[in-house]
Amino acid sequence: MRWSLKPIWEGARVLEIEHISARYGAIHALEAVSLTVSAGQIVCLLGANGAGKSTTLNCISGVVPLAAGRVRFENEDITGLNIDRIVARGIVQVPEGREIFPDMTVTDNLLLGCWLNRKGVTDLFARVYDYFPRLKERARQPAGTLSGGEQQMLMIGRALMARPKLLLMDEPSLGLSPVLIEQVFAILTRINSDGVPILLVEQNAHVALAASQYGYVLENGEIRLHGASADLVENPEIRAAYLGG
Repeated sequence: MRWSLKPIWEGARVLEIEHISARYGAIHALEAVSLTVSAGQIVCLLGANGAGKSTTLNCISGVVPLAAGRVRFENEDITGLNIDRIVARGIVQVPEGREIFPDMTVTDNLLLGCWLNRKGVTDLFARVYDYFPRLKERARQPAGTLSGGEQQMLMIGRALMARPKLLLMDEPSLGLSPVLIEQVFAILTRINSDGVPILLVEQNAHVALAASQYGYVLENGEIRLHGASADLVENPEIRAAYLGG
């Protein structure tokens, strides 16, 4: 079964971040960061630990307030909206780590993803199980008994239950074996081809640039480089810093 979720024309700007800044007390976490995600795209955000990648996602999703700048989604200013209103608009974040409810079943974890709107829940489950047949096999198991890869699948599946128009992915390869990383990114590519643009934060630059069409590099809270992923792969600075020469 193929799912088509394309609500807007290919190439239209879905997300526009305009000169956003963020602070943690006296610490300047982001400074005048701007980026764009268009329909049909996977856009990656690269950088060392502490560069501001996760903070960028958290600013978009409303977890971290902006000190300056604005966020536009589908041509509407969503700066300062509460998290639940941002999710209701269609921006759904899959955070770093395995933030599941281990004592709840796989089914109940997935149901939490559609807490804002339970309409069509049967179709939502069918969609998630189409992407992740393994979750259907383990539907009645406590989520804490799943492997690391299965828990990452559960995290993505729960996000899909919220009917995303944009997925924010934070380090989906973290702690996974090379085989599982390949599987997870194959599914992300398929989700994207079915109409969901993705903004991807990823330490593994090899897989991030291979999966994406465009990339940004953050250093010390500022955009250092950006360009087509294919061009970034050939950039000597990127190769030296992130691709092993």
